[in-house]
Parts: sequence; C-alpha cells; structure tokens
Amino acid sequence: MPASPVSGRHEAPPDPTRPATETFTEELRDAFAPRTLLLVVGVGLLCLGFVLSYVGAFHDPTPHRIPVAVVAPEQVSAQLVQALDDADGEPVAATAVEDVAAARRLLERGEISGALVVDPAGTQDTLLVAGGGGVAMTTAVQRIFTGAEAVQQRTLAVDDVVPPQSGDPQGNSAFYVVVGAVLAGYLLAAVLGMAKGARPATFRRTLWRLGATVPYALAVGLGIAIVTGPVLGAITGHFAAVFGIATLLVLSAATVTMSFQVLFGIFGIAATILTFVVVGNPSAGGAYPYELLPPFWRAVGPWLPNGAGVDALRGAVYFGGTGTAAAVWIVVAWVAAGAVLTVLAARIVHRRRA
Repeated sequence: MPASPVSGRHEAPPDPTRPATETFTEELRDAFAPRTLLLVVGVGLLCLGFVLSYVGAFHDPTPHRIPVAVVAPEQVSAQLVQALDDADGEPVAATAVEDVAAARRLLERGEISGALVVDPAGTQDTLLVAGGGGVAMTTAVQRIFTGAEAVQQRTLAVDDVVPPQSGDPQGNSAFYVVVGAVLAGYLLAAVLGMAKGARPATFRRTLWRLGATVPYALAVGLGIAIVTGPVLGAITGHFAAVFGIATLLVLSAATVTMSFQVLFGIFGIAATILTFVVVGNPSAGGAYPYELLPPFWRAVGPWLPNGAGVDALRGAVYFGGTGTAAAVWIVVAWVAAGAVLTVLAARIVHRRRA
C-alpha cells in the first residue's frame, strides 16, 4: 500500500467502482437515500399533525349541547327550557324534570352535566353539578348559567352532587391512566419491533409476540392500579375497575401497533402515533369533555380506545357504572381487531415470502 509523501501514512487504494470525481447531485443522493428522506419528511408531517390536532382541539373550547336539566314551577319551566335551547351556539340541551331528586339521579348516573333548580320564592337559584366529570365541564356549565341568571338579575349557588375524589381534585386522573396505559402498549410493540424486526421472521414468532402482550398488559395494568390507588390515592375504592380497564387499554395499543408494523413495516409506528397520540389523546374527553371539543374530535373521540377508556373509568369511579360496559366493549373490539389483523397480515406476508 503506497505511503503519502507528506504524512508517511498509508492510504486506501481507490475504489474502481466509484468515479474519480462526484458531482454535487451524486453526493447529495448518496448522503440522503430516498428511504431516509421519506422518513424525515414523515416525522416532520407527524409533528405538524400533532400541533394541528392539539391546538385545533384545545385552542377554543366552546360548549355544544351540554345535557342539562331544569327544575322549575310548571308555568315557567317550558319557557326556561326553550330559552336555554335557543341560546346562540346551542351551548346546552335542556330538559325539564319534575323535582330535585330526579335531577340528582340524572347527575349521579352521568346522564346530565348540570341542573338548574329555580327558587320561585327568592332571587337565588341553585346549580347542581357533577365535579367527577372534570373541572372543565363544571366550569363551563357554571359560566353558562351564571350568565343566564345575571340577565334575569338573579344569583346562583353551586352544589356539587358528584364531587371528585380528594386525590383527584380536577377529575382528570382517569385521562392520565389512559395515556399511561396506551403509551405502555405501543412502546412494547415498538421495542419488540426494533429488537426483532417490525415483521417477525416467521408466522409462529408473530403468535409468540402477540402472546407476550397478555402477561405484559396484566403486569402494567396491575402496576397502574397500585400507583393510582394505594400509592397516590388519586382513584380509591375502584382497584379492580382500574386494573381491568388499564389492562385492556395496554392490549389494545399493543395489538394495534403490531398489526400496523406487520402491514407497514417501520412506518407502523407512525400510524400508531397518529391514531393514539395525534388524534386519540386530544379527542379522549380528558382535558376537555366531548361537548367542549370541535366537531371532528367530538365525533371520533368516543370510538377510539383513548376516549372509550376515559368514559369507562369515569363511569366506573364516579357515575355508578353508567356507560362503562359499552365503553369497555369498544376497547375490547380494538384488542380483537388488532390481534386478528396482525395474524391475517402476518399470514399473507409469510405466504408471499414462501
């Protein structure tokens, strides 16, 4: 090997397959392969989508047909309900109920978010709310009725019929449980994909990978229930519900991510982030309930695992189980769909390889 006349060091012989000189275009093409460029562009678009989704969902929370009840004398009840329903922007959907006990029952079951109790003998009325549904909803309902009462030169006292637990003053712990469980699920699939390949080498390995999600989900679900209950006291008295729902959420994110990886390879992680993070989290009804979100997020939220998980947990913890079963079935459907799609896609991929 010849030595350099200046430094005396040996230099590698020239590569006969490479041209003596490269143009700028050739150097650029060598530095940025099409696949790498596609990944970089995809990451940038995903980040822009994140900003678009979160800012779009949260920048201007506007009440839309919040379910409320009115308890008032018969001669003014219908008129008051009509006035509330006809308000600009339709902030509430009002219903007349016969007495305070009926309004309380509706609040305790989570069927309404507020109830106005009119006192015909005085100038101060009472607003019944359900703080367990989240402070954002309570604040919105209180603001709407405070404004309506001020027009009539009346005042308003607030009574929280379903107050949040002492360790959950904002009523948002359910949302954070969902975020953690979903994160645990898709990170498992992502790590397995990085370690062993997005697409398992054999069909049997696909089944083993799916099977590994079950003990993992049980362990994470148990950990979440312990942390939120005995350790932090954020959600108490509902250990089994938190454990079960968190476990199902981990499974849903893990199986769906695996199906995306088998279908799209490395781009499957991007599809997962788009589904669960970019769209799922802001539409989950956690930071702001559905009635305060724009139409798109309000429509898709309850059908994604994130929103269904929040609904299931809040129903179980604060509203006597109202809506919990239906929300749990939505999460179960995502688990089943992710597992079935993973198996079918893997079968097709490995048949083509064979």
